[in-house]
Amino acid sequence: MSAAKQERTASATNLPQEKYDELQTYIESLDSLEGALIHVLHKAQTVFTYLPLEVQLFIARKMELPAAEVFGVVSFYSYFTMKPVGKHTISICMGTACFVRGSEEVFKAFKEELGIQPGEISPDGLFSIKDVRCIGACGLAPVVTVGEKVYGHVKPEDVKMILDEYRAEQVLENLN
Repeated sequence: MSAAKQERTASATNLPQEKYDELQTYIESLDSLEGALIHVLHKAQTVFTYLPLEVQLFIARKMELPAAEVFGVVSFYSYFTMKPVGKHTISICMGTACFVRGSEEVFKAFKEELGIQPGEISPDGLFSIKDVRCIGACGLAPVVTVGEKVYGHVKPEDVKMILDEYRAEQVLENLN
């Protein structure tokens, strides 16, 4: 029997204090910390975009939990990531319904258009891609999500238009 391989978590010593302050304010706003770990982790990932070791330790201290418990939850649930990601995470469903309707070609189109592989960040820092087992919207197969936004019946030729929507949004943000 071989030992399980432990995935290395990213270390980030220079995260902005404002983000820690935002997370602390959220934690302090909770009526009770009992049973709130997953909610706090979701908020932390929204704030930081990923959960490096320093953020996990911060949460453990603020919630008065063992660090191993926080790490255990982060490493158990596939929703959480311990590695940096782009501003927008693109998830391509590879469940059966999506796969038989062409999600593999859609996934390939995203990789080609962005010039990245799963686990990498696009050069502009805007995108990361990953394949997921099932999004639960089989009637819309093949399905892609960008953050919380769902795109149904996606074809490879739709990929550039989807990405351009977020690129244009970034240009507008940079103007303000």
